[in-house]
Amino acid sequence: MTGIVVKSTGSWYLVRETSTGKLHRCRLRGKFKNKNLKVSNPLAVGDQVDFTVEEQTEGAGVIHHIEPRRNYIIRRSVHKAEHAHIVAANLDQALLVVTLVSPATSFGFIDRFLVTAEAYSIPVTLIFNKTDLYDQDLSEYQDQVLKMYKRTGYPGLRCSAHSGEGVEEVDALLDGKVSLLSGHSGVGKSTLINALVPDLDLKTAEISEFSDKGVHTTTFAEMLEVRPGTYLIDTPGIKELGLVDIPPGQLAHFFPEMRALLNQCRYHNCQHVHEPGCAVREAVDKGKIALPRYDSYVSMLNDDDNRH
Repeated sequence: MTGIVVKSTGSWYLVRETSTGKLHRCRLRGKFKNKNLKVSNPLAVGDQVDFTVEEQTEGAGVIHHIEPRRNYIIRRSVHKAEHAHIVAANLDQALLVVTLVSPATSFGFIDRFLVTAEAYSIPVTLIFNKTDLYDQDLSEYQDQVLKMYKRTGYPGLRCSAHSGEGVEEVDALLDGKVSLLSGHSGVGKSTLINALVPDLDLKTAEISEFSDKGVHTTTFAEMLEVRPGTYLIDTPGIKELGLVDIPPGQLAHFFPEMRALLNQCRYHNCQHVHEPGCAVREAVDKGKIALPRYDSYVSMLNDDDNRH
């Protein structure tokens, strides 16, 4: 039988059978190697698999083949320093939920996510949540941030899961697609999902007043059916997102506004930091490339561990 992994809990996987929609608890048969990629999880939510159900296992299935992935979002493993962790696979798009307050999401985190998605050709929309907490100054700043990313090629939405602003627009984005919903802990992903799919009644948690960091409410990634043909993958809050397998010399290729200028630099191996005749730095000086985006690029370039 064929199916798609809709939940991963480490050693067990929940697989939705393609033909019937029936759910099966499955295990992996033997060791699975991911070619040229050290990962802590051989299977991810969104993976398409072949499996069999054996009578002696009381209805549990055994996965014996994983189809090649069309794409995936990946981050550094929390537990194994030299390994990566596949967040989700075979995506039509990613929605990154970010906040300007309580807690504020850094440009560095946003841009690391965008670079990762760019590396695997996954479209991203930025969802700026918690607009109900804004005063006028913050609202005007939000507009500037939205314009900065839109100019770079990344659309964004203002949203408040509590007041309902933007929820219909997010729902329309999901229609007929497999979408990843990601972001830091505490940005309101679970509250937003409750607004989008009220009958799920997901557990939400208040922001910890002590640290202003999110309290984890999602333990494992899970694919939720919003409606027939429309799926949303909810993920645990990501505290840091290290880049994986992107050499420094190729990093600028994953910034669209820099990629368009790369053949205009004086040196073919220009790193866009100190070199003379650099078209990228000239564009920054002229305001054609936003300074926060360039700062993120330099930070990633200089960060040996690529962490934030």
